[in-house]
Amino acid sequence: MQEKYTDEKLSYYGVTSLSDEELLTVISGRSSKKNKNLIEHIDKYGFNNRFLLSSRAGKAIAAAIELIRRRAIPENGRIRTSEDLKPYLQAYANKKQEYFLAATLNGANEIIAVRVITIGLVNKSQIHPREIYANAITDRACYIIVAHNHPSGSLEPSPEDIAVTGRLKKSGEILGIKLLDHIIFSGKGIRSLCGLCD
Repeated sequence: MQEKYTDEKLSYYGVTSLSDEELLTVISGRSSKKNKNLIEHIDKYGFNNRFLLSSRAGKAIAAAIELIRRRAIPENGRIRTSEDLKPYLQAYANKKQEYFLAATLNGANEIIAVRVITIGLVNKSQIHPREIYANAITDRACYIIVAHNHPSGSLEPSPEDIAVTGRLKKSGEILGIKLLDHIIFSGKGIRSLCGLCD
C-alpha cells in the first residue's frame, strides 16, 4: 500500500516531492519504515560499508548512488572552488538537523572521502579537532574542507562557526594538513568562510 502511494506521489508531483525514505522505497522496493534504518546508517557510515552491501536493497541503493555520483560529480573529484564541493553536500542541504562533514583531499586537491563527523550538535564547541583530523591522518590527506548545514536556511556564520574555523585552522597548521575551507550550506546555496586561496 505504501509503495503504491509513493509511486503515485512520484508520478503526480515529481521526484523532488519524495522524502528520503520514499526515494529509497522507489529504488529498493521496500517499505518506507524499513528504509529509515538504512537512511540513518548511510548518514553515519556512507555508502561503502558491509552492513549496507549485505542486503539486496542495500546493494541496489549503493549501485544507484554510484551511478549518479559518476555523472553528477566531476570524474576526478578535483576541488578548484567551494562550488565544486556542492554535489557532495546536496543530500544534507535540507536536513532538519545539523550535519557537520569533513572532506579529505590529496595533494592534487582531489577528494579522497567525504564523511559525516557529527549530527545534531547545538553547540559547535563540542566539535574537537581530533575528530576532524583523525580521518585525514588515516587517509594521508594533504588538505581538508569542513562543511555544515544550517537547518534554518540562513547562510550567515554564527560566532561559533567562526570560532571552530579558527581552531581547525590552527590544528591543521600543527599537523601539516591545511584547512582549505569551512562551508556553510542550505537549500538556498553555500557560503565559504575562508576561501580556497587563503
